Amino acid sequence: MTKLKVSGVHIIIGDADPIARRVIRDALQDQEGFVIPAEASSGLEVVELTLHYRPDVTLMEASLPGLDGLTGVRRICEEAPEVRVLIFSQHDAEETQLEALRAGASGFLSKDVPLDTLARVVRSVVRGESAFSRKVTMRMIERLRQLPEGGIGMRPVHSPLTEREWEILDFFCQGKDTRQIAETLVLSEETIHSHSKNVLRKLNVHSRVEAVQAAQRLRVPV
Repeated sequence: MTKLKVSGVHIIIGDADPIARRVIRDALQDQEGFVIPAEASSGLEVVELTLHYRPDVTLMEASLPGLDGLTGVRRICEEAPEVRVLIFSQHDAEETQLEALRAGASGFLSKDVPLDTLARVVRSVVRGESAFSRKVTMRMIERLRQLPEGGIGMRPVHSPLTEREWEILDFFCQGKDTRQIAETLVLSEETIHSHSKNVLRKLNVHSRVEAVQAAQRLRVPV
């Protein structure tokens, strides 16, 4: 029998502290239209529950036990890209926020954020908006301005490729061959060949030319 999804914004909460989970749950459920189908106390659990329930938003602490929050974000974004992920942490340094953004998070909140603000931010990411500080947004804009023509170096938020594989793909875009890439990265040609095969396989293409074309589509979707 198919399980019907109750209407509303569905949210998975991931925090190792049961008191923190309860406070967040109670605050959100006091707001009209929020549904909390499950809670998680570890990184692996929050990923598993997210993949099972497919909520609108997963709200997770950055330093969960067992599987850190950023790794969890990457797993969720790869396997359930329709789910928006909000990271919250005691540490709101810009680098931490940038790491969350690179991992695929839709927003980052300090753990001392007012609870009414939390509800507002959850609604905003459901609408497709992002929730990062203005300083982090400006830093990302500055990085985009520094990218060379053609977008080499740009990484889409959701991608099947690892950072190393994107690095290899960037070299493809520059027209470098296996030997040149190996010399630049100080790796063996066999290692570069292995990474190259993974890039082609993950992008479902059969040549470096097709891989470059796929990279352009990922960077600037039409």
